[in-house]
Amino acid sequence: MRIIRDFQFIEPQDRGASVAIGNFDGVHIGHQSVIELARNAAPDAPLGVMTFEPHPREYFAPAAPPFRLMRCNARAHRLEKLGVKKLYELPFNSALAGLTPEDFASNVICDGLGLSHVVVGADFCFGKGRSGTADDLVRFGQQMGFGVTIAPLMERSENIVSSTAIRTALTEGRPGDAATMLGHWHRIEGTVIGGEQRGRELGFPTANMSIEGLHPPKFGVYAVLVDVLDGPHQGSYQGAASIGVRPMFKGEVPNIETYLFDFSGDLYGATLSIALVEYLRPELTFDNLDGLIAQMDADCGKARAVLAAL
Repeated sequence: MRIIRDFQFIEPQDRGASVAIGNFDGVHIGHQSVIELARNAAPDAPLGVMTFEPHPREYFAPAAPPFRLMRCNARAHRLEKLGVKKLYELPFNSALAGLTPEDFASNVICDGLGLSHVVVGADFCFGKGRSGTADDLVRFGQQMGFGVTIAPLMERSENIVSSTAIRTALTEGRPGDAATMLGHWHRIEGTVIGGEQRGRELGFPTANMSIEGLHPPKFGVYAVLVDVLDGPHQGSYQGAASIGVRPMFKGEVPNIETYLFDFSGDLYGATLSIALVEYLRPELTFDNLDGLIAQMDADCGKARAVLAAL
């Protein structure tokens, strides 16, 4: 998959794609249906996705609480798995935000990227002040020579599938319900960083990762699936992970600490993708370390049982 980050100076082979447009946070089943429409709308054209970085919500409200389900690298990995060939990850800045809807259609879609077809959701808004609608895009496409398909909103169990609904499920400790809407396990992807090595001292060495900038799932312990994406230990594993602030040790910055079952090796600097399968319990404090170790042993036993049943 090629990632294109400029709509003004692109290679000829990156023009002519059939593209789904949106933020695609989480790449849930609604997003996947929009991408599939783009695939089918122009089967002979390269399949593409147009998205924006940073997320427009981050651009307009940088001090707001973290809300993203995935970082841009994780989104790219998920889109590539869906067969996307061209990812137009456009910088969202004052120049792009200031384009009128017509200028966006003309300068970006038509003249800049030369797209053959675009697919957007029924609630799609674009251009300065979000003043353009999906129907406006259809009109511009007719005038400028590119096709437009409007995808209906997807429902699941009488609820609209959305990134907001997925965030709610994760906040409430329901990763299974989030997975139903996502069409895949919710994953936290990142680089393993140095920690205080308390887990190693307790007999449960963990891979520590930051969750900065991401919507925090409910704090507590989870049964997880782990993909090590690079390095000498690349492969798939099972484990248990703790998300939160480590109240036993008076932590302040939330992170995710993952214990890989039946694993021995150094993961510092490796990129891990942690899939949340089942919420096991909330964060707890204990009177002593023996109580914590006994609980961690019980957590791992329960996680193994959950994962064995998949």
